[in-house]
Amino acid sequence: MGYKIAVVGATGNVGREMLNILSERAFPVDEIAALASRRSLGSEVSFGDTTLKTQDLATFDFAGWDIALFAVGSDATKDQAPRAAKAGCVVIDNSSLYRYDPDVPLIVPEINADAIEGYSKKNIIANPNCSTAQMVVALKPLHDRTRIKRVVVSTYQSVSGAGKDGIDELWDQTKSIYNPTDDKPATTFTKQIAFNVIPHIGGFMEDGSTQEEWKMVAETKKIVDPSIKVTATCVRVPVFVGHSEAINIEFEDFLDEEEARDILREAPGVMVIDKREDGGYVSPTECVGDFATFISRIRQDSTIDNGLNLWCVSDNLRKGAALNAVQIAELLGSRFLKKG
Repeated sequence: MGYKIAVVGATGNVGREMLNILSERAFPVDEIAALASRRSLGSEVSFGDTTLKTQDLATFDFAGWDIALFAVGSDATKDQAPRAAKAGCVVIDNSSLYRYDPDVPLIVPEINADAIEGYSKKNIIANPNCSTAQMVVALKPLHDRTRIKRVVVSTYQSVSGAGKDGIDELWDQTKSIYNPTDDKPATTFTKQIAFNVIPHIGGFMEDGSTQEEWKMVAETKKIVDPSIKVTATCVRVPVFVGHSEAINIEFEDFLDEEEARDILREAPGVMVIDKREDGGYVSPTECVGDFATFISRIRQDSTIDNGLNLWCVSDNLRKGAALNAVQIAELLGSRFLKKG
């Protein structure tokens, strides 16, 4: 006995990862549908040992289906998610469309699982931004020990956060560096990404911050605590998969680095790799394909009274997107939905 699951955007990076994780975690599936836009109709994707042919999202009938995992942009989500929700299928949405809606819970299961009780208002649950998801997994257990006043975070975000086009652009530009006659100008990103870093993700806002930076601020407040002050600088780096973050935290009270290390070792979804020696930390290439959020370089910040620094790395296609969505589905099933 299991559930009827639809994966929307099944041909994209996140959609394919959703299918992989559903299989890896042995999610109880009775029937599964791979949905995509009409231009991808008939494309094949894998679910465990099974090959699925994609169906047309625009004409798919969601009646009788239990959960739809959405991994498409906000425009398609705006058209199709309400239709699925109205048909009785619970939508778990990976776009930014519903994250700031007060009637839609924004969930990281390790952090605010109880907020899922509000899903029935719209039959929609929001998945946070990839950079936010891994950060709050690290912040919340520390916040529970002593309240966080302020967070300063700089991100080092991989090109897969921009989808397949981002991966292709890094690959093509890297090859073109060694073949000057094959110039590959920037199209997905605003500047060359190969052998470069770009301090710009998302459009600019009136205060000079970017949309990605604003998301980290707003989502951390909604998920963890609205009183936390957050300032972010989000940077795209020439890494295929895996986001990294340098996080500076100011607490209301003193928290010793050894106690912080012990707290994080016990925290759900966290793996601490923190040795003060060459290679005693985790880099993004080492986290690819893993479920955990890795924490390294935990140390006191001597420039403020109650400060800590840490390094946070996670597979952005997993915890930052697909894994978190599947974990939400698991939570939804365990608390509210009946199998079969």
